[in-house]
Amino acid sequence: MPQRPAFKGSAPINLSDRLNQVLRWALGSVEILLSRHCPIWYGYGGRLKWLERFAYVNTTIYPVTAIPLLAYCTLPAVCLLTGKFIIPQISNFASIWFISLFLSIFATGILEMRWSGVGIDEWWRNEQFWVIGGVSAHLFAVFQGLLKVLAGIDTNFTVTSKASDEDGDFTELYMFKWTTLLIPPTTLLIINLVGVVAGVSYAINSGYQSWGPLFGKLFFAFWVIVHLYPFLKGLMGRQNRTPTIVVVWAILLASIFSLLWVRIDPFTTQVTGPDVQQCGINC
Repeated sequence: MPQRPAFKGSAPINLSDRLNQVLRWALGSVEILLSRHCPIWYGYGGRLKWLERFAYVNTTIYPVTAIPLLAYCTLPAVCLLTGKFIIPQISNFASIWFISLFLSIFATGILEMRWSGVGIDEWWRNEQFWVIGGVSAHLFAVFQGLLKVLAGIDTNFTVTSKASDEDGDFTELYMFKWTTLLIPPTTLLIINLVGVVAGVSYAINSGYQSWGPLFGKLFFAFWVIVHLYPFLKGLMGRQNRTPTIVVVWAILLASIFSLLWVRIDPFTTQVTGPDVQQCGINC
């Protein structure tokens, strides 16, 4: 091992550069997907084996998953704001199939962890960034790829910043660079947080019988918020002061407790009397 490194890595160390890098990779996959060399219809007749084809298809088609992922991250907030649920009433047999599918996804993740030798914390961070990159970089790559292939509109990328010898290794770690890739995750976070407040307030005003269906809706909304939590922490957090994420959660909890306090109204005596429509002015 030489004392001086033979090469120096150039991986991005802040959120904006990382998303731009993922956007470049995803756009390349979309261009291959929309070209005549796409592995879905290219290489038949023995030139491409089936396992190779499956591997290449998985590499080229993964940015398209941003569209259903965006829908899955938006539906929980819509359900909380409208009072509807994501899925209709299903039978017990269908619920077993749904739970089995959910458990199989976790089992696949555990097997991938054992085969790759990574810890659960690293796997969970990868899952979180998959959602963050999916609703931002992958989504932009799909639309930019369609514009480039169908309309001939090219996109100019920003070259990933590389550290120099005179700069520190973490000079740009806390540097915030605004980019349009940050808009979709920020929007999803806001509507899900607003949906949680709206759902809890509706349950408070509707009575205790509405809390049961609310928990199912809150589960999906909090699932989205937990996946996007590192994005919110990195976007709004700062050094040497209270992170803004603490302020956001404080406002959220304060709104819920305020609505609960108004619902209970402990300083007002609840008195039941005769019906005004029956006794008229004699009440």
